[in-house]
Amino acid sequence: MSSVEHLYVWTATLLLAHQIDSAYWHEWNLFGLPGGVQVFVLLNVPLVLLFLFGLVRVVRVPRVGARFALALALVGMGTFFIHLWFLWQGNPEFRGSTSLGILCGALVASMGLGWRSIRVLRTPEPR
Repeated sequence: MSSVEHLYVWTATLLLAHQIDSAYWHEWNLFGLPGGVQVFVLLNVPLVLLFLFGLVRVVRVPRVGARFALALALVGMGTFFIHLWFLWQGNPEFRGSTSLGILCGALVASMGLGWRSIRVLRTPEPR
C-alpha cells in the first residue's frame, strides 16, 4: 500500500469512529439538526459511501484518488477545528479523552493525507 492509501484508511477510520462518538454526544443538537438520531444516521450514509468510493479511487487510479484524499483531508481538518470551536464555546460534549484523542488523531492523519495527496497531484504524469 502507498502512503496515501495508508493515510486515507487511517483518516477515514478516525472520522468514522468520530461519527460513532458523535451519536453518543448527540451531535445533531450541537448543529441544530432536527430529526434526532434517525436523521443523523441517514445523513452519515452518503458520507460513508463517499469515503469508501474515494478509497477505491485511491487504490485504482491514484491521481484521481488523490483528489478524493485531499477532500477527505479537508473534512478531517475541518472536523477538528469545528469541534475545537465547540470546546472554546464551553460545550461539554467531546471533552472525554477518547473523543479528544480521536479528534487529534484525525487532525494529524488528515494533515499527513493532505500533504501526501498534494505531492501526488504535483507529480508529473508519466508519458
